[in-house]
Amino acid sequence: MEDIQSPKKLGALQNRIQILSTRPIDPDQINASKELGIDIDCISFIETTAIENNELTKKIKGLLESKATVVFTSMNAIDVVATHLSTTKPDWRIYCMGVTSNQLIKQYFGEHAVIGTATNSEDLAKLIIAEKKSNEINFFCGDQRRDELPNILKSNAVLVNEIAVYQTKEIEQKLNKAYDGILFFSPSAVISFFHSNSLPEKTVVFSIGKTTAATLASRTINEMVVADFPGKVNLVKKMWGRFLGPIKK
Repeated sequence: MEDIQSPKKLGALQNRIQILSTRPIDPDQINASKELGIDIDCISFIETTAIENNELTKKIKGLLESKATVVFTSMNAIDVVATHLSTTKPDWRIYCMGVTSNQLIKQYFGEHAVIGTATNSEDLAKLIIAEKKSNEINFFCGDQRRDELPNILKSNAVLVNEIAVYQTKEIEQKLNKAYDGILFFSPSAVISFFHSNSLPEKTVVFSIGKTTAATLASRTINEMVVADFPGKVNLVKKMWGRFLGPIKK
């Protein structure tokens, strides 16, 4: 769970702000928003399931027993790989995206496992190339991963071993309610949302990062707000700022 400080209660708003989050968020964030006059509905538009087969298990086990450079761009991938851990932490050098992923990796793989972070996959690839710590990386991802990171690395002579550890499936959800704002956390959720829904002109869309923002921009001209750096709490705070202005803690 990400840390969040509940802001001072500002009193009930006459017209409460209605927000949709396209993935579950922590109750702390929902309750803090409610104190500010903002109601958040959580409706998932994608679901992820771990890939389970003997070949994948063998591949992960082999990497766990070796010194490897590893890349994660998804918390889902971190969670799946962590289920294969034994009591001994692997000797991995890990690159990842975002504050939450960094914290999760430290929890599973140790405080010093992360050697580099970035706010988006393009910048992460550039960091890996610039640091020149390995000419081969192991990229744990989903079956619908984005192209930016592997393409940039491959074009700079870095060998990329892609290991899909989870599958993403769209969930068809037809909304019957208009929202003042919608929080999006992945390109996959954006695609799934717009398969069955359109947006009222007044609805503001909020993006967790650069790649999700690019997918939104290809599907709507509505006002868009992008988080300064990845993280659910950061996106919620960005939403507060858009509708309420600066919040005094």
